[in-house]
Amino acid sequence: MASTKAAGSTRNLRDSQPKYLGVKLADGAQARPGMIIVRQRGTKIEAGTNVRVGRDHTLFSMVEGRVSFTSRRKRNFDGTIVRKRVANVS
Repeated sequence: MASTKAAGSTRNLRDSQPKYLGVKLADGAQARPGMIIVRQRGTKIEAGTNVRVGRDHTLFSMVEGRVSFTSRRKRNFDGTIVRKRVANVS
């Protein structure tokens, strides 16, 4: 005879923490050195002038100025040309 009542197992109590990805400073926003512009997985948006890429592909400002997003034509290794979004601070 069982010493405790039988209990079913559950499979839906685990969840990962939110990563809060996305654009943190919009086009035209004022940026100071070190401020995060975009948190992303992979380089969906590339670094332009006065912007650097962190270890986890985060884009951050190197100087004080206004954030601007432009697009740039880029040639891939296979010869195809794609438009990439670029973050700049000037």
